[in-house]
Amino acid sequence: MNMANTWRLTLAKPWPCSRLRVAVVLSVTLACSAVAADLATARKEFLGGAYTKCATLCEQAIAEREYEEEWRVLLVRSLCAVGKYEQAGLVLSNALDRYAWSIPLRLLGHEMLPYAGQTNRAAEVLREIETVVSTRTDGRGRDAASLVAIGRAALLLGADPRKVLDNIFEPAKKANPDYRDAYLAIGELALDKHDFALAAKQFNAGLKKFPDDPDMNFGLARAYQSGDRRLMLKNLNATLESNTNHTGALLLLVDHLIDGEEYEGAEELLKRVFAVNPWLPEAWAYEAVLKHLASDAGGEESARKKALRFWQANPNVDFLIGLNLSQKYRFAEGSAYQRRALAFEANHVAAKAQLAQDLLRLGDESEGWRIAEEAHRQDEYDVTSFNLMTLKDKLAKFRTLTNADFVVRMATNEVPIYGEAVLSLLSRARTNLVEKYGATLARPTTVEIFPEQKDFGVRTFGMPDNPGFLGVCFGAVITANSPASQAAHPANWEAVLWHEFTHVVTLQMTRNKMPRWLSEGISVHEELEANPVWGQRMTAQYREMVLGDEFTPMSELSSAFLAPKTPLHLQFAYYESALAVEFIVKNFGFDALKKILRDLGEGIEINKSIESHTAPMDELEEEFAEFARARAESIAPGLDFAKPEPRDLRSTNWLAAHPTNYWALQRRAGDALAQRNWTNAIPPLRKLTELYPGQTGDDSAWALLARVHRALTETNAERSALIKVTSVEADAYDAFLRLSELAAAGGDWKLAYENGRRALAVNPLLPQPHRYVARAAEALGHDAEAMRASRTLLLLDPPDPAEVHFRLARLLHKQRDAEAKRQVLQALEEAPRFRDAHKLLREIQRAESPKQAKAE
Repeated sequence: MNMANTWRLTLAKPWPCSRLRVAVVLSVTLACSAVAADLATARKEFLGGAYTKCATLCEQAIAEREYEEEWRVLLVRSLCAVGKYEQAGLVLSNALDRYAWSIPLRLLGHEMLPYAGQTNRAAEVLREIETVVSTRTDGRGRDAASLVAIGRAALLLGADPRKVLDNIFEPAKKANPDYRDAYLAIGELALDKHDFALAAKQFNAGLKKFPDDPDMNFGLARAYQSGDRRLMLKNLNATLESNTNHTGALLLLVDHLIDGEEYEGAEELLKRVFAVNPWLPEAWAYEAVLKHLASDAGGEESARKKALRFWQANPNVDFLIGLNLSQKYRFAEGSAYQRRALAFEANHVAAKAQLAQDLLRLGDESEGWRIAEEAHRQDEYDVTSFNLMTLKDKLAKFRTLTNADFVVRMATNEVPIYGEAVLSLLSRARTNLVEKYGATLARPTTVEIFPEQKDFGVRTFGMPDNPGFLGVCFGAVITANSPASQAAHPANWEAVLWHEFTHVVTLQMTRNKMPRWLSEGISVHEELEANPVWGQRMTAQYREMVLGDEFTPMSELSSAFLAPKTPLHLQFAYYESALAVEFIVKNFGFDALKKILRDLGEGIEINKSIESHTAPMDELEEEFAEFARARAESIAPGLDFAKPEPRDLRSTNWLAAHPTNYWALQRRAGDALAQRNWTNAIPPLRKLTELYPGQTGDDSAWALLARVHRALTETNAERSALIKVTSVEADAYDAFLRLSELAAAGGDWKLAYENGRRALAVNPLLPQPHRYVARAAEALGHDAEAMRASRTLLLLDPPDPAEVHFRLARLLHKQRDAEAKRQVLQALEEAPRFRDAHKLLREIQRAESPKQAKAE
C-alpha cells in the first residue's frame, strides 16, 4: 500500500491527544483472563474520566512486567488527558523502542510527541508506519485494531479518504462489528470532511452497539453542531453523564455558550476543563477568544502563549481562535489568526478553507477564491471546499449591476426583471440610514442574490442545508435568497434587503463588535421605521409568550437565537430584540442608541455601554419587562385571552358562555370554515375584527373573512376585507394580487396599481402583478412606468403576449417611437386576427407616410 502522495489531511476542528476524541483504545490479544480483566478495568476508568486512576493502574501493570502494549497506550493517553505531556513523552519514547512493530503506538506518537517538544520525531514515526506496513510479513496487522490504526495513518499520509473508508475502515468494522474504534474512525472522518449526515449515521450505529459510550455521544453532538443545536446539547449531556471530565464535551459547551454570548458561563466551564487538564491547548485557545471579545489584548496574548507552551508551533491553536472569532463575525481578526496558523503549517487545509471563507465574507474575493481553490486541490473530498468551488462556477454566470455604492450580483434572467429595483431600494436605504446613524462606509457594499436556496447556504454558511434564513450580512457583504428560492411563500424582498443593509451600517459602525440581539433588533426596528407593514408586531402568540414564562431578559437575548424550541421562538427572538431597541429609543432617545454603537466599536462591553447611556441594568431589565407586558396587554383589550382547556373548546355551552374569548372565537370560526359553512363563520370572524382589528397572519380574521366573502361571491365585502389585510401585511402576495384583480375589474386603477406594486415587492418573477401595474399605470397616465412593466411582462412568458405587445405598441406610438411598429407586428404574429392591432398598424403606417414622402 502506497500511502504517501501530495495530499495533507488536517482536521476540520483539530484536537490534541488530550481531547476526548482520544479513545483509540486498541485491542490486543490478551495473555490471560486476569490481565484481560485488569485491562477492562483500566479502559473503563479511562472512558469514565478517571484518568489519574487509570494511569496508576497502568503504571502498576507495567511495573509488574505486563507486556501488552495497550497498557502503554492507556498510560500515555491518561497522562495527556491531565496535561502531563513531558511524562507521557518519556513513556511513549520507551514504548516505541520496545514495540518497534507497533502501528498504534506510532500513530499515538505522531499525535502526542509534538507536545513533548519532539516535532521532528513525530514526523518520523508517521513515516515509520508506512515502512512497518509495507515490510510486515508475519501476518500481524490484519485485526480490526491494526486496520483502523493503519487507516488513520494513511489519512495523515495523504491517502484517498474514500479508499481508506471503503478498503480499510469498513472492512475493519465488518471483520469485528464489536470494535468501537471502527465506528469512531468513520464518524471522525465524516466530521473532518463536513459530511455531518454520514457522521451522525455512524455515531448512532455505534451507540446501538455501545450504549452510553461518551465518545460516541460526543461525536454525535459534533455532527449536530451546525444543524440542530438542541440535539447537540442532548448528546453533550449524555456524554457528560458518562464522563464528567470529558474535556471535548465541555469545550463544545464553551463554544456553544460563546455563540450565545454567555461569556460568564463559558468562563466557569473553562475552570472545569482546567481542573482536569491545566494545559489543554484548546481550553487556552477558548480563553484567548474570551479575552479578545472582552477587548483584553494582554489577556488574549497570554492565553495564546499558554496554549502554545508545550508545542510552540501548533497551528491548531490559532486555527481554533480564528474560527471562533469568525463565528462572532470578527472576520478580519479571524483571518489574521488563520494566517498565523498557516505560518506554522503552510498546508493546514482547514486554516486555508477558513481563511478563504473569511476573505470572501470581507469582500476580498480575488484572494478568497484563490485560497479556496488551493484548499480544494489539497483536499478534494472536503464537502465545504467542494461546495464553494461549485458555487464559484455558478457565480461566474451571474450578471453584475454596479453604481458608486453597490456591487449587485443576480441570476442573469432576474436582472432585467427587478435588478434596477434592487439597486434603487439599496440606494434609498443607504441615503436614509447612513445619514441617520452618522456612519461612514469604507467600501461599496456587495450584494449577492441567489435563485437557489442551496447556493445561498453554501455562500453564507459553507453548507447547503440552512433553511429559514432570508438574508445574511457580514459587514460589507450581503447574501440573500431570491423570491425564486422561496417556493410558495416568498418574503418581501424589499424588507429583507432593507433589514440586511441596516446590518451593513451597524456592523461597520461597531467594527462587527455587537451582540446579535442588538444587531437584529435594530434591523427589525428600521424595517418598521421605513414601512409600518414591514418588520414584526405583537401577536396573540407573542402576547402569550411575553406574559408567560417565555420572555428573555435583555442581557440574555442573544442566547434566544441559538437553540430555539420552535421556529416561532426564533421569530419571537427577533421581535423581542426589536422591542428592546424601541424601548431604548423611546425612553432614552435615538442618540443613546448611536452612542451605544460607537462604544461597541471602541471595544466597550455591551452592558456597561447600555448602563452608561440609559440606566443600571437591573433597573433597565425591570422597566423593559414592564414595557413589554404593557405592549402585550394593549393588543385587543376587549378580548379574553385566557386559554381554555381542550374539553372546553369542544363544549357548545362553554363557547356560548365566553363570547369574547379569543381561542373560542378562533375555534368557532375554524369549525365553520372546515365544514364550509360560510355563513356561520362570519359572526365569530366579525367579532374578532371588531375586537382585534390589527391581527396579522394567514389565519387573521380579516384574511379569513375575505376568503368567506369570496366563497359567497360577495365581491364588495371581499374587497373591503382585503383592503384591511393589505394595510397590515407585507408578504400577503395572494391578497395583493386578488385585490388588484378586483380593483381593476371595478376601474379603481389607483388601488390596482398600489397592490400590484406590493405584489412585486414579494415576488417580481411572476407575470400577474406586472400585468396589473402595466394596465393601472397606463390608465393613470404613467406611460413610462406602464411601458417598463409591459417590457418586463414580456420577459415572463405571459399567457397573452399579443395583448401585451399591442398595449406596449400603443404607448410607444403615443411617444412617436419607431419601435411601436415592431411591437404591433409582434402582436399580429401572435394573433393574426387581432383587429385592434390591425387598426393600430394602419395608424402607424399613415403616420409614417408623410415622413416617407418628405424623405423622397
